[in-house]
Amino acid sequence: MATMRAARFEGKGAIKLREVPRPTPKYGEVLVRMTMTTICGTDVHILKAEYPVRDGLIVGHELVGVVEEIGPGVTGYERGDRVIAGAITPCGQCRACLSGCGSQCSHGGDGYEALGGWRFGNTIDGCQAEYVVVPNAQANLAKIPAGLKDEEVLLCPDIMSTGFSASERGHVRLGDAVVVFAQGPIGLCATAGAKMSGASLVIGVDSNATRLEMAKKMGADVVLDHTSQDVVAEIKRLTGGGADVAIEALGKQETFERALRCVRPGGTVSSLGVYSGHLAMPLDAIAAGLGDHTVVTTLCPGGKERMRRLMSIVASRRAPFEKLVTHSFPLDRIEEAYDLFSNQRDGVMKVAIRP
Repeated sequence: MATMRAARFEGKGAIKLREVPRPTPKYGEVLVRMTMTTICGTDVHILKAEYPVRDGLIVGHELVGVVEEIGPGVTGYERGDRVIAGAITPCGQCRACLSGCGSQCSHGGDGYEALGGWRFGNTIDGCQAEYVVVPNAQANLAKIPAGLKDEEVLLCPDIMSTGFSASERGHVRLGDAVVVFAQGPIGLCATAGAKMSGASLVIGVDSNATRLEMAKKMGADVVLDHTSQDVVAEIKRLTGGGADVAIEALGKQETFERALRCVRPGGTVSSLGVYSGHLAMPLDAIAAGLGDHTVVTTLCPGGKERMRRLMSIVASRRAPFEKLVTHSFPLDRIEEAYDLFSNQRDGVMKVAIRP
């Protein structure tokens, strides 16, 4: 039996590299040899057992690789094609997909399943391995243009798609004032997305000087350090009463609440965070329900057309997305990479893992 190395969740605090059987693609599937992946904040939630997955699951949901073996029923691909696939793998045929909500794909079911579209490293084996099977490959595998390197497209499967979706779901319009709370990798992509969506004022909020400087390179017009000033008051001053859209990109009560407090009446909070525990909305922050506020959440849009569009943005060189990848590790040092990333040491933003 052919085997491969893979990072598996083995209980709270334990993601271990193991030798496991190499999978074989079934109907509609493609086996991809991984050339690069990364660690996501959601993987850290899994490591800490804050988000439940089964023991023994191969983790990871960001895929860059090469077609190795094509299952029956898949056309248009050849062995050796360089490809990516989104963290979300919609089937294109279920009720959720046909209703335009592919992120909640039920993969052949009759209705909706909570987070059904997110399968890699959640309900099926994921990408932090030498090989991964891509489900519904016809709808999900996107070929990488010849002029783009693995590092340049690494963020497309999740971080870019999620970050850009904040402005899409928040309906950012030409001339809007947008504030982005937390300038981690997703927040930085949200900052770029807000600028590209037509916002005339983009405000980035964080406490890390390096990340605030990067926010300027990604499109922020103003950056604010929330540890040195009242950012809600300053945002209201800069915007003449409140932001049109506030994006929350961390998943913490305090950033969510600040986002809610700094939008104008009738404004929108677009939430990207993965929250742990109880999330509260203070009465005064939502004007006791009378402020016409809108709160929207987003699960990373997927599918090969989404990936094609994101890669076209990368190719246009509109923002230095590749600079968000700050560290690189081989797969056999992935436990070290998790330690670095989860503890946010050495200025880490994104870690490239090279199987």
